[in-house]
Amino acid sequence: MTVSNTERPWLSAYPEGVPADIDEAQYTSLVSLMEESFAKYADRVAYNFMGRDVTFSQTDKLSQALAAYLQSLGLSKGDRVAIMMPNCPQYPVAVAAILRAGYVVVNVNPLYTPRELEYQLKDSGAKAIIIIENFASTLEECIGNTPVKHVVLCAMGDQLGLIKGAIVDWVVRHVKKLVPTFNLPAAVRFNDAIGQGQRVKLIAPDLTPDDVAVLQYTGGTTGVSKGAVLLHRNVIANLLQSEAWNAPAMSSLPASTQAVYVCALPLYHIFAFTVNMMLCMRTGAKNILIPNPRDLPAVLKELSKHQVHIFPAVNTLFKGLANHPNFNLVDWTHLKVSLGGGMAVQSAVAQLWLEKTGCPICEGYGLSETSPSASCNPTTSLHFTGTIGVPIPSTWFKLIDDEGREVPVGEPGEIAIKGPQVMAGYWQRPDETAKVMTADGYFKSGDIGVVDEHGFFKIIDRKKDMILVSGFNVYPNEIEDVVSQLHGVLECACVGMPDDKTSEAVKLVIVKRNPELTEAQVRDYCKANLAGYKLPKVIEFRADLPKTPVGKVLRRELRDKK
Repeated sequence: MTVSNTERPWLSAYPEGVPADIDEAQYTSLVSLMEESFAKYADRVAYNFMGRDVTFSQTDKLSQALAAYLQSLGLSKGDRVAIMMPNCPQYPVAVAAILRAGYVVVNVNPLYTPRELEYQLKDSGAKAIIIIENFASTLEECIGNTPVKHVVLCAMGDQLGLIKGAIVDWVVRHVKKLVPTFNLPAAVRFNDAIGQGQRVKLIAPDLTPDDVAVLQYTGGTTGVSKGAVLLHRNVIANLLQSEAWNAPAMSSLPASTQAVYVCALPLYHIFAFTVNMMLCMRTGAKNILIPNPRDLPAVLKELSKHQVHIFPAVNTLFKGLANHPNFNLVDWTHLKVSLGGGMAVQSAVAQLWLEKTGCPICEGYGLSETSPSASCNPTTSLHFTGTIGVPIPSTWFKLIDDEGREVPVGEPGEIAIKGPQVMAGYWQRPDETAKVMTADGYFKSGDIGVVDEHGFFKIIDRKKDMILVSGFNVYPNEIEDVVSQLHGVLECACVGMPDDKTSEAVKLVIVKRNPELTEAQVRDYCKANLAGYKLPKVIEFRADLPKTPVGKVLRRELRDKK
């Protein structure tokens, strides 16, 4: 189909060689894509972790064995299997295994509290979980209230070899004390599961593009955590779109040079899941797995050992690294693409990064519901634009008003997105799906934007009250629901506030029922029930909350008041 630039004005901004559309039908499933890459790039390094290389061939064999083990548990095609780990080689092995066995990946934030984990396991109906032992105590607290029947337990050193692995595990457990005491007697160790799977034949499932591949949980517009249903074809489309978009910048690499990606973003986040793990699987690139991106000296020390070509990151990581005294330990001269996403990139950060690396930050935009990439600045850009770029191949944007009508160019409207990467809907929530999908197949993002005559979009506001903390969505409704259950709280409200380090931070305003309630008590309660990035930075006590005549809390007044 030929599409004119009048219908998609942004096509004129595409670099030479980037197609208007991609062919997502070239693979029947993510499994067929992975198995093609396992054969094509068998001897290449797929992952580097703590100085140890893992090849595509090793990932192939390990995931095949783990897939066979999972099938031996009696799970049925389409059953959900959760993964709760930081960036380590077991993660991509687990993803490949789950998909090769015919099951659905449920990505879980390892920072979740027992309450948050219980909700996601129950909502997804996960029957098994692959979890690193650092968070096993969290699982122990809630597993009895979930459908989970099978636990595969990983340790940080599982894939580092006998001696190094044992040393790493001893340090993690006994020196850094990162593994709280737990009791999961029925759990099977990762390497034991691999061993058992090697003695069992894997039965290849009959997968289609419309089978579910991933449940990616997001707060959506209501704050109630919902699973975005990503089909095999959704993720395939997005990684092919990303490959096509990166091609102009990556074409300058010599044919014999393997592309090297920094995987500092967590793999449970859809950004790294697709743009690092799945895209590198497709292109035969190497991922440097960073388990803790907050440890900036360790990140820079690790990167100093490599020639880095693509660096996907959020604003806070770019800023932290660029301002670190050890920044120049890394040779940044090979960097081709600095991909900013997850949150707005600040112009001052972009300027500093360009000065220090010579590689401009190329800002993109997407959501869990779009697998995630939906728009991006051209990778051939020589400067930071301050926009979210243009829709990527096979993707359509429009700006609509509250009645769903398209607004004129230059006028603000809600960004609506259409393309093969858009989710099938929310898991078992047709009512919520209906709220965000238009009759003509567009997903309503909840972000307010404007577009110029060249098709470059810019976000100017959010329709929803979501708070964006270091690229992670925080929903006031969830925090308010949790805090309102604390004895001594009459009512509460939560808003975002500007923060130099994390872009936004959480501000919690409380009306006391019990005058003896203290800030320390509130903080302790929040810490026990909310993941770290959701914790309020500021807690304020007031006599009452500003409300509309019908009793709705006026969050805007809480935001505006200093």
